[in-house]
Amino acid sequence: MRKKTYTPDANFIDLLMDAVFAVDVDAHVVFASAACERIFGYTPDEMIGMNMFDLMVPEDRERTRQSVNMIMAGHPQLHFENRYVRKDGRIVDLMWTTRWSPTDQVRIGVARDITERKRAELVQTSLYAISEATHRVGDLLALIQRIHQIVGTLLPADNFSVALYDQETGLLDFPYYADRYNATPGPCAPLPGTLYARILQSGQPLLLSQETGMTDEPGMRVGPRPLCLLGVPLKSHHGTIGVLLLKSYPDGTRYNEKDQALLQFISAQIATAIESQRMQARLQHMAQYDQLTGLPNRGLLYDRLTTALSMARRASERLSVLYLDLDRFKPVNDTLGHSVGDLLLEEVARRLKQCVRESDTVARIGGDEFVVLLQRVPGPGQAATVASKIRDAMRHPFSLDGHSLNIAPSIGIAHYPEHGELPQQLLKHADQAMYQAKRKRKRKAGEPV
Repeated sequence: MRKKTYTPDANFIDLLMDAVFAVDVDAHVVFASAACERIFGYTPDEMIGMNMFDLMVPEDRERTRQSVNMIMAGHPQLHFENRYVRKDGRIVDLMWTTRWSPTDQVRIGVARDITERKRAELVQTSLYAISEATHRVGDLLALIQRIHQIVGTLLPADNFSVALYDQETGLLDFPYYADRYNATPGPCAPLPGTLYARILQSGQPLLLSQETGMTDEPGMRVGPRPLCLLGVPLKSHHGTIGVLLLKSYPDGTRYNEKDQALLQFISAQIATAIESQRMQARLQHMAQYDQLTGLPNRGLLYDRLTTALSMARRASERLSVLYLDLDRFKPVNDTLGHSVGDLLLEEVARRLKQCVRESDTVARIGGDEFVVLLQRVPGPGQAATVASKIRDAMRHPFSLDGHSLNIAPSIGIAHYPEHGELPQQLLKHADQAMYQAKRKRKRKAGEPV
């Protein structure tokens, strides 16, 4: 039986979904099939004479040259991947099968568009990276910086900003705002009509360009008018917590609906990461700070004192510890109630902080007992001066909830290195000195000791 044969016409190659190219020894295009327009955006006629390396993403050129050398040496390349810039400026990922034809003195290649596959792989990698960053990065700023790096592999942006909404204050806070022109806004109200407010209130993504009526944000533009804007709400289990906004300038990326869908997809993971980090920060704060006064608690004081002693030993410096107890505080709780007692402790904490430097530590270690850590003091006289300031600050009556209260602190002082080289030694000495001061005051006032 005679076998059937098929002789294709001249347009047969143009029916292929993959693009077929022939380039000369210098990488200039001498033939391009019809599929090149779908992949590159250029017609076959436009591509004739173009140099493929000029279209290539710069980071991939050296690796591609090495592959070309192997092809020219008679080693065909299968499944080689690199990236090119389309006519519209977008990046396309290609997988090539290429060989050299000595007879025709051309390299013949078949290019398959694998952009969607690569993007899907990159999205999965990005989601994993965001999740990993949640557990590895220490604070919110570092987390969002890492998220910026991760999202940047998917969607380049000339402006990348995250705005978080504070329901208590009604303000948008910008923990992260990166722009080519270095504009850095602070907290601001989400004014009606602004892009952040529109996204926050609608809970919907927003894609705008110069052609679709994009507007400027009040006080937040320092460079040229953006080319495109892409924003998505950050939604968690507790509702919309903020907005992620990307902008590109005239020579940058033109975002489309696929980019919007992509950013909206990964925004859920971003919101979860931010919420998780904020929760970790809240839990850490609760573990280290007194919930009533906001001062460091006993554990954080001990850590800071340990660190301060190490620094003092290395630098041959001095430090002092003041141990405070509030006289006549118990009668306030007993007669006026704990709510007034709590108000009194809060006001005492505020006045104590006004008596010391920013580099010093005021801690509440329990009840009506406070400790002040003074670092890098020139001598014992510094602690005595601070103690005097504290007594003066406490002499003024406390007006709380309709009551005028008078209290006084008993203060004990310990110095490094005279009274010890370990945290517990200094705290014990200061505590004992405080009780001596309290007994002395009571004897002077004729009160039972």
